Amino acid sequence: MKVNIEIECTPAEAREFMGLPDVEQANAIYIESVTKAMQGASSTEQLEQYAKQLAPMGQMGMQMFQSFMEGVSKNAGAASGKKAKGD
Repeated sequence: MKVNIEIECTPAEAREFMGLPDVEQANAIYIESVTKAMQGASSTEQLEQYAKQLAPMGQMGMQMFQSFMEGVSKNAGAASGKKAKGD
């Protein structure tokens, strides 16, 4: 016998139902601090230093952030190269 139960609820309702803590305020504070830091950073090195301080997943999170920043740098370089050639 197979029984399927489908529950329709919001993420907040699901967390409450499963007894998980409400982290909305903590998340808002974290996002606000990251946003402020990103606005004040003028170089990749500053972003990297800040990420090391905040990295919730430690070294693995830092490696993910570093590969993300490298990808952004490569894409920005490729895009500027295409614009220069097309002009």
